Amino acid sequence: MFMVTAKLDRRKVIGGALALAVLIAAAVLIFNGGGESETAAKINATVKSNTQRVKYLESLGWQVETEPVEEQTVTIPRDFSEVYEDYNALQKSQGFDLKKYAGLEAVRYTYEVKNHPTATGRVVADMIVYRNKVIAADIQSLSAENGSMDGIKFPASPGPETTPT
Repeated sequence: MFMVTAKLDRRKVIGGALALAVLIAAAVLIFNGGGESETAAKINATVKSNTQRVKYLESLGWQVETEPVEEQTVTIPRDFSEVYEDYNALQKSQGFDLKKYAGLEAVRYTYEVKNHPTATGRVVADMIVYRNKVIAADIQSLSAENGSMDGIKFPASPGPETTPT
């Protein structure tokens, strides 16, 4: 009969267990994509300067003027009206949630959009930033005839038109 004995150091056992836990967590994040889609990761950005805000919009496909046309401090309401609930539904659909910031002051930056593929008239990009983090964003067509508000993601280009034969 052959017998092996080992003296275990408690610190080494705990350290080994922690290292194993970190490796397992890293593997889960790698194989699950970090729990966030690429689009959500791109949308939930940190922007510390005007240059970074412009680059953020460009990374989503928008061409904008390099300076905002408006910069305004806004307070996210504690109690959302129906209009604000609708706006937050748009934000939630793209990975944001303004309820987390209810009652807090943020800054809304508005940029002139130069490349909207379908809108006619003036189009702007609004970005709401709290402590250098984008917490909401949208694209607005300000046309009097058919104004609209959409998410910040650049619209997919329409496919080729087909005519019936």
